[in-house]
Amino acid sequence: MPDISMTTLALLCVAALAAGWIDAVVGGGGLLLLPALLLGLPAGTPAAYALGTNKAVAIVGTSAAAVTYARRAPVDVRTAVRIGLAALAGSSAGAFFAAGMSTEVLKPVIMVVLLAVAAFVILRPAFGTASATGPAGPRRVLAAIGLAGIGIGFYDGLVGPGTGTFLVLALTAVLHLDLVAASATAKIVNCCTNAGALATFAWQGTVLWQLACVMAVFNLAGGTLGARTALKQGSGFVRIVLLTVVFALVANLAYEQWWA
Repeated sequence: MPDISMTTLALLCVAALAAGWIDAVVGGGGLLLLPALLLGLPAGTPAAYALGTNKAVAIVGTSAAAVTYARRAPVDVRTAVRIGLAALAGSSAGAFFAAGMSTEVLKPVIMVVLLAVAAFVILRPAFGTASATGPAGPRRVLAAIGLAGIGIGFYDGLVGPGTGTFLVLALTAVLHLDLVAASATAKIVNCCTNAGALATFAWQGTVLWQLACVMAVFNLAGGTLGARTALKQGSGFVRIVLLTVVFALVANLAYEQWWA
């Protein structure tokens, strides 16, 4: 366990709980969890340790959300697993390039990503509100494997935050799913990306396992609750949560980057 105060540990656990809920509802829990780790770990801790610990925590909540969705939502598990295997390879590759990335590089990247997501969702108000159009054809599945699997998987291993949100957006656009079905599918894919990246970080020795185990308990609770909330409230609720989370995090990161 790193040398952090009990107050900081408690705040990290609260962040893990909230991140698990957010990630299950709309993806992007890492946009809360990773900045929390970057701020909470002792000064001078390499960013790779925050990235690795983030994966060890997130995979627990993501797995709980995936199980909850698979039991109660219409998910094409076969397609999700095919995309997930491609994402596992992509995230493993991305994680190899992440070890040398500094904290000062991460924060601006995350902010740009968030603003792009917000702009897309605002300009497409009907995005993800229609019901799924039926089983996806081979071309759409192949496109999803390339974009959501390899492309977003690589991003997940390299940076990570926002992966769940990007998966939801990509799966909604390419496979023509509604936001709830896309969230359910994204959780299965995200489990694979987390596993690939975590394996690489563990091999590199950049996971703070004791801290991760404590935070994972709270992330598990948040992930389970978040999946149940999304299934109950539907796509309109998911869209509202998405925009709320994005703007709150942009404001927070902007403050830390320029005014703190």
